Amino acid sequence: QVQLVESGGGLVQAGGSLRLSCAASGSIFSINAMGWYRQVPGKQREFVARITNGGSLKYADSVKGRFTISRDNAKSTEYLQMNSLKPEDTAVYYCNARGGQTGLDDYWGQGTQVTVSS
Repeated sequence: QVQLVESGGGLVQAGGSLRLSCAASGSIFSINAMGWYRQVPGKQREFVARITNGGSLKYADSVKGRFTISRDNAKSTEYLQMNSLKPEDTAVYYCNARGGQTGLDDYWGQGTQVTVSS
């Protein structure tokens, strides 16, 4: 099992920045990728960004050029630096880790609220 704990959400004005953190514990050796998703009420959870153990990056089109995902393997922590925030970025952000025995098991954090005011 992998446990994930997010931090860093909050309220920010449009154009501002926030950095989210996600600390992993447990069977971290089984993780092959980590990422971020977000969800607003009444909508499906959507992909934001992902980073693999090999350093490969992927971003949703809506955040390219504004968000940066990174990992500190020594601290078993991933980050999401969010710049030039827009009101439409308002959502609950969830940390995700993929791995486990099958390599495709998904683990989730509890979520952290990000609110961008106009």
